[in-house]
Amino acid sequence: MTASEHDFRQPLDRAHAAALDWLRSLESRPVPFSATADDILAELPATVQQGPLDPTAVVDELVRVVEPGLMAIPSGRFFGWVMGGSLPAALASDWLVSAWDQNTGLRFATPAMAAIEEAAGRWLLDLLALPATADVGFTTGATMANFVGIVAGRDRVLQRQGWSVAADGLAGAPRVAVLTGAEVHFSVELALRNAGLGAPMRIAVDAEGRMRPDALAAALAEVEGPAIVCLQAGNIHSGAFDPMTECIAAAREHGAWVHVDGAFGLWAAASPALRDHVAGLELADSWATDAHKTLNVPYDCGIAVVADTAALRAAFGGRTSYLIQLDDAPSDPFERVPELSRRARGVPVFAALRQLGRSGVVALVDRLASTARALAEQIGALPGVEVLNEVVFTQVCLAFGDDDRTQRVTRALIADGAVWMSGSRWQDRDILRISVSNWSTDVDDVATAVAAVRRAMAAADAAPAASVAP
Repeated sequence: MTASEHDFRQPLDRAHAAALDWLRSLESRPVPFSATADDILAELPATVQQGPLDPTAVVDELVRVVEPGLMAIPSGRFFGWVMGGSLPAALASDWLVSAWDQNTGLRFATPAMAAIEEAAGRWLLDLLALPATADVGFTTGATMANFVGIVAGRDRVLQRQGWSVAADGLAGAPRVAVLTGAEVHFSVELALRNAGLGAPMRIAVDAEGRMRPDALAAALAEVEGPAIVCLQAGNIHSGAFDPMTECIAAAREHGAWVHVDGAFGLWAAASPALRDHVAGLELADSWATDAHKTLNVPYDCGIAVVADTAALRAAFGGRTSYLIQLDDAPSDPFERVPELSRRARGVPVFAALRQLGRSGVVALVDRLASTARALAEQIGALPGVEVLNEVVFTQVCLAFGDDDRTQRVTRALIADGAVWMSGSRWQDRDILRISVSNWSTDVDDVATAVAAVRRAMAAADAAPAASVAP
């Protein structure tokens, strides 16, 4: 059977119309979903049907069934976790990536995708003031971007001890000590677990969650053998940044590999107004970020940067007879990530950077940070509200008195539906956490958020805890 334009036109037209309807609805729809996963499952057949279905009917069914279970994450009123929206060029180019259907593993086989990703990588290094000779790989997200940097570091520090992970595995290898801040993000812990390195040594932090260089130096003095230090550019609660210059200097005295988890905060390096927070960032060995956060591209787009290109390619590269690999060309895309086959994740990054340009990237990052400050100032001015962190980037932590009241306000806010802000726990207190990540969030969204918090406070105080919807 030969595919033709006719086979695709109607289902793609339906998908296009449904996508525009969804995007149009974001301006006014409630942020939370109205149906649970179990509700959605109940609408789906328990087993696959016997025969084929018309593809347009499949698209129509999909749109109808999933709509109640969609959260308006791309809305400018979504402040939960750290999730951005999608810039128009990034979203459109992601559709093309699916239509082009290129396996972006080999430079020879898919030259267009390789070239676009290499250009995007060069631009990223320039924008973030990272070493121009570093390798850039596009992963599924920040967890795997952290994994890439940590694995490259693991193999390099063990190689310095005369141990080859590629030849001998990890069994019997010298133990690699990994040191992180006490408020390390779970994605780093998960990457360490998958890299076979186990739980890290947690280093004391200050009141904002920043690693203390003196505590790091003291801990490294007790370490015998190879080590990796994982720093943080953007604490998930406070948004604070580890002091890069001092921490990296301490790590260098021990000969440790330095990896930076910058899932959302790495982009502070692109802003002249904010880059002092990450002074010394370029002195690390590897860096990780997630383009679906601050850069606002669709999901499935982490970015791993490794200065030691030989270590990266030794960890993830390889040669085999059936692949066409060019000896006189740069490394293949698959040699920079843990996948041989993958979609062209770097294309939406290219499109986003092309749409924004340097000034647009700076304006985006600065606007997200200024919006966080505006929310902190305006919500913090409400009676009984306490802003718990120094708002240095895009994160705001709020308390509404004791833990019980903070929980009730959080539940009432979610039930209200006008905005979404997630509850969390930080420094032994229940909090309401705000993450400003969406390129489309504007002053009207800020006003909506402040009004929603005011309503939630009134609802929480007017009703007993059990009557406030979870």
